[in-house]
Amino acid sequence: MNQGRKISGGKYHPLRKKKKFERLRQDRVVILRETKRKILRVKGGNTKAVLLSSDEANVYNPKTKKTTKIKIKNVIETPQNVFLARQNRLMKSSVIETSLGKARITNRPSQEGHVNATLIDEK
Repeated sequence: MNQGRKISGGKYHPLRKKKKFERLRQDRVVILRETKRKILRVKGGNTKAVLLSSDEANVYNPKTKKTTKIKIKNVIETPQNVFLARQNRLMKSSVIETSLGKARITNRPSQEGHVNATLIDEK
């Protein structure tokens, strides 16, 4: 049977419209470019800084136990989808190339407004 229809063929009508927080927003895609942020108003009148594009990351080195801000050279691989790495998209668990070596992104840049990564041991 057709989705959203009664057995008799009549329509189901919604009881109310969607509230603002229930409405879908446009997907935020973080790309490797000059850093650009946007401030959004969220529920409760609070604000959230979201990232639109970035060319630098806070890279943690587990051997020295120090974090440094470094430029991102390239996106090497993205486990979610092979084609996203070709588009240089920055997302959680993507492997990026930096001057220190390969690093894996550990946060969600589209939600948090910055890129955090950890160096990967290359064996």
